[in-house]
Amino acid sequence: MAFSNEFIAPGVTKYSAAKVYKLKGAYKVKAAPKHAKKAAPAAPKAAKFYPAEDAAKPKKSRKAAPKTAKLRASITPGTVLILLAGRFRGRRVVFLKQLASGLLLVTGPHKINGIPIRRVSQAYVIATSTKVDVSNVDVTKFDDAYFKKAAAPKAAKSAEAFFADPKSALSALPASRVADQKAVDKALLATVAKIPNLAKYLAGTFSLTNGQIPHLLKF
Repeated sequence: MAFSNEFIAPGVTKYSAAKVYKLKGAYKVKAAPKHAKKAAPAAPKAAKFYPAEDAAKPKKSRKAAPKTAKLRASITPGTVLILLAGRFRGRRVVFLKQLASGLLLVTGPHKINGIPIRRVSQAYVIATSTKVDVSNVDVTKFDDAYFKKAAAPKAAKSAEAFFADPKSALSALPASRVADQKAVDKALLATVAKIPNLAKYLAGTFSLTNGQIPHLLKF
C-alpha cells in the first residue's frame, strides 16, 4: 500500500518530514559504500632535541676532477717573469716549467738575486719579452710533492718549551735541496753569462715612476 501524506490545510501536510521519513522506512535502506580515501603518509616526527652546533655537510661538486690551469701564451720555458706578490714581489725570476697543480716553477737564479726554486701562481706574474735558454736545465725531479713540508713532531708541553725562541725550532734546509739549487743555478748561470747585462737585469727590482702607465709599457 502506497503511503500518502495528504494536505489538511493549504500548505500544511498531515505528517511532518521526519514522520514521513520514519513511516516510509527510508532509514532502513543502506547507502552504497563510498571509496575509502587513502590516508596521507604521516609526516616524520620532529626531534625533541637538536645539536648545539650545525653539523657540516660536504657539498656535492659537479666537477669531475680538477684540471691543470691553462698556461698563458706569453709564458714559455725560459721567460723572465716579474713577481707581483709574496715575499719577493717586484723581483725578476726565470720560468722553468708548469707543475701538475697549475703553479709555475721559477728560480732567481739564487746566485744572482737570492730567489730559490719555488712555486708561484701565474695570476701574480708579469711575463716579459726577455727569454733565457733553459734547455740544459734538468727539472724532471721537481713536482708538487717535492715542495711538501714534512710534519713536525709534537713537542711535550713544558715551561721551557713555552718560553723557548720559536726560531730555534725551525729545521735547517735539507742538503738535497741545497744541492738541487746549486745544480739548477750552475746550468742557468752558464746561459746568463753569454747575454750582456742579463745578470744585472735579473738582480734589479721592478718599479714604476711618476708618469709611467703600466698597461702601455712593453715588458
